[in-house]
Amino acid sequence: MASKNKASRPGGGHTSVSNKPEESLRAEDAEFFAAESVHEEPSEGKAGKVSKASSGGTEDVPGHKKTSGESISTAPDTSGLRDIGEASFGVFPETVHLPDDRVQITNTSAYPWRAHASLRITAADNSQWIGTGWFIGPHTLMTAGHVVYIKNSGVPGRDGWVKSIIVMPGRNGNTLPYGQVTSFNFRSVTGWINDGNENYDYGAILLSTELGNTVGWFGFGVYSDAELVASTGNLSGYPGDKPSGTQWYDYHKIASVNSRKVYYDIDTYGGQSGSAVYRVIDGNRYGIAIHAYGGSTTNSGTRISTPVYNNMKAWKA
Repeated sequence: MASKNKASRPGGGHTSVSNKPEESLRAEDAEFFAAESVHEEPSEGKAGKVSKASSGGTEDVPGHKKTSGESISTAPDTSGLRDIGEASFGVFPETVHLPDDRVQITNTSAYPWRAHASLRITAADNSQWIGTGWFIGPHTLMTAGHVVYIKNSGVPGRDGWVKSIIVMPGRNGNTLPYGQVTSFNFRSVTGWINDGNENYDYGAILLSTELGNTVGWFGFGVYSDAELVASTGNLSGYPGDKPSGTQWYDYHKIASVNSRKVYYDIDTYGGQSGSAVYRVIDGNRYGIAIHAYGGSTTNSGTRISTPVYNNMKAWKA
């Protein structure tokens, strides 16, 4: 399937690629980082309930303490499904750095929790997996590149674009307060599609509906090293070690950054691949990275640098 991709003129590893060849896009030429911070604004959506952030730059979740217009439908069964990251990387080290500080989100029908989505992914060989995505616009969710395109699985017929992804915003176990939408339309970039380079591990899911207008979406921005390391990172998603389809949240100060990655000691687990790593500014949520990897001391995500930001704006349009 990869041979059918027709990314247009070279734009480095950030050249945008679609699983629909006629929709392939060219990444915008730009300096890697902006001279000053730039961002896209979030939206709380039209659905009503909004959970306000705390003044300390984190979500105000009862019981979370650091140790040092709705329609209801039933979710498909995802119990027993493994993290989509295992399809490309095998089983890698768990990423809960004890003690486990994660707290379950139960009011998932409120913003920002409803702007996070549980994903059930069907690969090219019909195997099924779980992951997480987050809305950045009316019909677009960001996620990890390895959620939409599998690399180096070693299983015949599995590599390449996934067949479909069921998107379930604000899922809470078996309950889907905003229903579900199946997508067959995905984006990633050549650095991941062609090379499997973890520095380019990001992608997008495009919907045929404008569900984001109901559930809202996150802003996102390009920020300096100094701004990021002074920030608190927030992360919520759908881990596979908790009851199926439940959303869990944690936060921690950003540990370090480099030109392409953001590192943090936020507790996560397989299934949260693709989650938003975001900061809170004046009560608004802005993505700074796309969670993609675990580690023995810190976890990490693909940093929203200028080329990533430009692709996100194009995919959001």
